[in-house]
Amino acid sequence: MIRVVVADDHAIVRAGVRALLAHEEDVVIVGEADTGHAAVEAVLRHTPDVLLIDLTMPDCNGVEAIARVRAAAVATRILVLSMHGSLDYVRPALHAGAHGYVVKGSGLEHLVAALRAVARGEQFLDAKAAAAIASQPARASRSSLDELAQLTPREREVLQLVAEGASTRAIAARLALSQKTVDTHRSSLMKKLDLHNAQAVTLFAMRHGLISSG
Repeated sequence: MIRVVVADDHAIVRAGVRALLAHEEDVVIVGEADTGHAAVEAVLRHTPDVLLIDLTMPDCNGVEAIARVRAAAVATRILVLSMHGSLDYVRPALHAGAHGYVVKGSGLEHLVAALRAVARGEQFLDAKAAAAIASQPARASRSSLDELAQLTPREREVLQLVAEGASTRAIAARLALSQKTVDTHRSSLMKKLDLHNAQAVTLFAMRHGLISSG
């Protein structure tokens, strides 16, 4: 039996995945999460065979959540299920430690095949994700991963919360920090990324798949 945690910020997507997998005798959903932080917590609580996760998640985006699960040294394998199939999304997810990538709309058979392959210890890329990796250009400009790698884990958390529109006070409460410390992290990340205001931070986060443009 393949034990799965489903992480997506849209309840209708989680319900759809649950309904699609209900008839698969070798798959059982043991937990759900609607934020990146909740996804990590669900993995640590349920220790599933596979974490099925979206990339654009509130509080802690999917790439960061993937990295945290891998850092926790649990046996859980990670399969991304995302609406985005471009290189700027696929590459950071794989570099963070995802074992597979499926683009939403690929079909139930692809999702089930991916879950089974990843659970067996294999890598799985659907056609769109594989094409994105195959078309990777040899260029010297920095990738999304290179830019985000400049930031500390705390700066990445502050970046996402600023992009989501949270105030300094709200960020301080959410991360259990002082407002002065939050301001320090925000100034540091904006300097590293050459961003000059909150709008630029939001646009950067959208462009790099940290928050949804919708």
